[in-house]
Amino acid sequence: MPTAAALSILQKEQRLIERLGKLDSLLVALSGGADSAYLAWAAHVALGERALSITALSASFSAHDRQQVEAFVLHAGLGHEFIATGELGNPLYVANRADRCYHCKNELFEQMDRLAAARGFAAIAYGINADDTHDFRPGHRAAAEHSVLAPLLDAEMAKADIRELSRRAGLPTWDRPASACLSSRIPYGTAVTPETLGKVERGEAALRDLGFRQFRVRYYGELARVEIAVDELPRALEPAMARRIAERLRQAGFPAVELDPQGYRQGSLNAALKQK
Repeated sequence: MPTAAALSILQKEQRLIERLGKLDSLLVALSGGADSAYLAWAAHVALGERALSITALSASFSAHDRQQVEAFVLHAGLGHEFIATGELGNPLYVANRADRCYHCKNELFEQMDRLAAARGFAAIAYGINADDTHDFRPGHRAAAEHSVLAPLLDAEMAKADIRELSRRAGLPTWDRPASACLSSRIPYGTAVTPETLGKVERGEAALRDLGFRQFRVRYYGELARVEIAVDELPRALEPAMARRIAERLRQAGFPAVELDPQGYRQGSLNAALKQK
């Protein structure tokens, strides 16, 4: 017999799908993380061909993340398209101030607005959840300005709910490590360029090749500060592996490499904002 907690999240899912089903049609912003993937799946369940998932391609979206999206779309049988976004052409984005994510999301939603108007889609949605409201997320302001729907938030779904419901639905994204665009690895005030993004992408691809699952390569000019999940950190700190990591990161373009002994922390670069 389902537990009370299970009944609660199943009720949230039922409410989500019922609300989505009342829309005439919907574009869903799909980055490939657990939240947006679950929302895209739910929209497909509720609306079928009247739902279309959209993924933005730019230098801040890694080739690995694109592969993850392609695999998920194939698995779930979703209607899906890639579109190009030009946030790197915006000096306010490149300047990488604290509102960088606003300019990124504004560009995405402008492109999706145009697509919705051209194709006759009634609404746009994205995958913010209840836990996201506790962190600094300037992209949410862009969503509000573009009247983008937040179905997971409206259904009061937290991250744990989404992962469990995704697992029950058989979605391969249910336990995917937290992911964010490559620009999130670059400290505020340091310009975001294709070159810096490329170095970060190569560095993270190297860590993935070495068998690590949850990590970040933080960009500090010539220095790469590597954050690896606490449960994986002992392996990374083994002398032979630490040497391999340093060598692979040097090949990616970082002359200096530092392993952060605190391990991976989501949004660690936002800590500096909270200290101001």
